[in-house]
Amino acid sequence: MMCRSICLAAASILLIALGAHAELQNVEVGGSIEIWGNYYTPFYESGDPVIRIPGILTQGRPLGPFGTESYIRAYHRKSADGCAWIEQRTTLNIKADFTEHVSAFIELDDIMDWGEDFRSAEYITGRDIRADSSDDVEIYQAYIETDQMFGYPFRLRIGRQELIFGSEWLVGNNFWFCPLTYLSFDALRLTFAVEDWSVDAFASKLAERYVDHGDLDFYGLYATYAGIKEIAFDAYYFFLRDGQDVSDTQASWLTEKIEDWMGVDNYGNTAIHTIGVRGAGEWNGLDYEVEAAYQWGDASTLGQGFAAGIYGDDTARYNAFAGHCTLGYTLPVKFDPRLYASFTYYGGEDNRDISFKDWLNPFYKPKASVSFNRLFSSWEEDSFFDCGSLSNCWIATGGIEAAFTESIEAGAYLQYLQVVSPFDPPMMKRLGSHKIPVGWPFPFLTESGSKDIGFITNLWASYAYSEDLTFEAGWSHLFTGDAIKKGAYFDYNGLGFMGGLDDDDADYFYIGSKLTF
Repeated sequence: MMCRSICLAAASILLIALGAHAELQNVEVGGSIEIWGNYYTPFYESGDPVIRIPGILTQGRPLGPFGTESYIRAYHRKSADGCAWIEQRTTLNIKADFTEHVSAFIELDDIMDWGEDFRSAEYITGRDIRADSSDDVEIYQAYIETDQMFGYPFRLRIGRQELIFGSEWLVGNNFWFCPLTYLSFDALRLTFAVEDWSVDAFASKLAERYVDHGDLDFYGLYATYAGIKEIAFDAYYFFLRDGQDVSDTQASWLTEKIEDWMGVDNYGNTAIHTIGVRGAGEWNGLDYEVEAAYQWGDASTLGQGFAAGIYGDDTARYNAFAGHCTLGYTLPVKFDPRLYASFTYYGGEDNRDISFKDWLNPFYKPKASVSFNRLFSSWEEDSFFDCGSLSNCWIATGGIEAAFTESIEAGAYLQYLQVVSPFDPPMMKRLGSHKIPVGWPFPFLTESGSKDIGFITNLWASYAYSEDLTFEAGWSHLFTGDAIKKGAYFDYNGLGFMGGLDDDDADYFYIGSKLTF
């Protein structure tokens, strides 16, 4: 009730502001309720990430900002607990249409876990105190839109809004993440659309730092051509700039001059340029999608996190490819079974080794490990590792899905994941669940890392109870590979370490529902 009152009040203010120039024609109220229950068998740490390899064994190696912290345990001790929670997202929106091709849209949302702020949690004492609701309701979207500007096919949208392009491989609204997140941008978006062509240009503010040229901004151009039967082509350019200045030291002018002479501590502003092309369509039961992207630019801020001593890598650069392709075929038989296969690749590198020569060199300058940055992807590649930031890896998938009735659909698919550039851990010997270092104190003594992340089997089924209400349930099983036992960097766009105490398998179960109105 409170959420609805806030939404109506906010809409009223916006309507008053717009009413001076346009007359109200129509008002629509809508929303959604989304509830998901999740359960993982013991696979993750129950608390904060744990350092898997002590720093004394990797001293001098440029591991990056997170070191060997990992939330993967993959070791099923009897005392280990699984992970279970129920999450809910509630939205309420109002759309108002005016004359002169003007409209306004406001959407509020609240994402929380059941029991997160229950008012009667003090069951022992019976004190039913107020819950902390300071961050419950957020303005998810609030924008003004004008169409047919000056009599031309231009649409201008100003305000907080979702940015969704193509299949949301690089820019989307995070609609399928677990835990639920969803994503919107404070942006200005101009769209030109005529017949088979559409071109979008946008500028968004990701972080306001209130200093000249110090903000975090995201820009883009996205063009689509659908003039060829059964296929549409997209081409795009995205640019993310972080104006934040970073440095390793803040010292006297003499020290700064010496650093300039040494060629260190000279960081620029992060600039990620991404260009890409995409093609997708259907033909005689075949469906297909192919997309490729290349990324380049200054990775200075990232490079600072790879300091092996005082200084990081101020020459770090983005230089990586990524791509995905999917081919499916729907058989012309009962239940319309669809067979499909897909492949996704995210380029990456691992420069975390140190040679004997560099270990002896007192002026050794580390080299950062820079992988493809997935920007604001809505793709969750798997149920165990990815929340839109898996990189330095590739994923192969094959599956089948079918519609048994107008309301019931189900499917099964198999995935295989592999690291592109593996991490070589310190030389160790295993003793049960423990690892005994045999190369200390020489960090250049390492053993070969593993690329094998593992196989994942997946089953799912959905039931459309009505046009507005759907239910879904699923199960995933992970056959863990050696890359989890030894550890590798393929999380957080190639910066996060994934390493467990062992390589035990894991299961994930979910059940959920969504109602829209």
